[in-house]
Amino acid sequence: MTNQPNRPASESTHASRRKFIKTTSGLVAAGAAVSPTHGWSDESADGSTRVLIVVGPSSHPPGTHEVAAGGRLMKHALEQIENLSGIQADVVEGWPERSLRDAASTVVFIGDLFPPNRLPNPQQNLADLDEMMQRGVGIACIHYATGLLGDDVTPDGDHPLLKWMGGYFANRSCPHHESFARVFPKATITPAETDHPVTRGWKEFTLRDEPYFNNYFGAEGNQVAAKATILATSMLPPEAPKRETVAWGIEREDTGRGFGVVMPHYYKNWRDEDLRRLILNGIVWSAKIEVPANGVKTKSPNLADFDPKSI
Repeated sequence: MTNQPNRPASESTHASRRKFIKTTSGLVAAGAAVSPTHGWSDESADGSTRVLIVVGPSSHPPGTHEVAAGGRLMKHALEQIENLSGIQADVVEGWPERSLRDAASTVVFIGDLFPPNRLPNPQQNLADLDEMMQRGVGIACIHYATGLLGDDVTPDGDHPLLKWMGGYFANRSCPHHESFARVFPKATITPAETDHPVTRGWKEFTLRDEPYFNNYFGAEGNQVAAKATILATSMLPPEAPKRETVAWGIEREDTGRGFGVVMPHYYKNWRDEDLRRLILNGIVWSAKIEVPANGVKTKSPNLADFDPKSI
């Protein structure tokens, strides 16, 4: 990871990129169903669900972050889920136009730090996003997109992302709190003991990655909010292990849902079925779709298909 904002990635004219960022038009009225097991209100995947994936700037070296390729991979995976249908995804590098914002059931961010703060016109971006959140649109942030700089937050650490997503990675420049980023040769990620839909169908896994720890969840003893749920943990760091939260979800007062996950750092880790299911479950849940009993099912992706800088 880096600790300073970066310049937007340059546009590519590669054919595969055009294929994956092409958007579609039209919106079908949404239906709704209620999960009898958990009581969550879930939108049915009846052709009405649109996921908006916003790719922010990144200057990480090839093979790490790969935010544009990661965005295209998520689009493909969501649209090819084998045990759900009717999900469409739009991928945008830069701030999305109103028609895409209005159509979205959830917005997913991937980039170096929280993209609305790194893209041009951050205050307007946050205002646009606030409008979406007030309508109950979901939000999900992947790896460093969970991150905020000291300049982004108030002295006591407040930022809209804390309310929208339930927590964030506090960059070392933050005055109120410091989260930590470190690559671990073997980080073991464990599902939390909860019946939350995002934990369905994936099991404990171990990989070389950079799961952020000591993430920030608020001034009340850094405990997750009452409406938030810890979804995955890891014992970090190895020399002084403590059970750290590495994925979480929140049901907001505005009826929207937030999901944060602090992996993957390495693009190749999208091959890991359990990590991929954790992330896709979280995005699907944030869009108010019922997560299948065994989690979402997808084929292992061919990472080269999504035009990464390196695998």
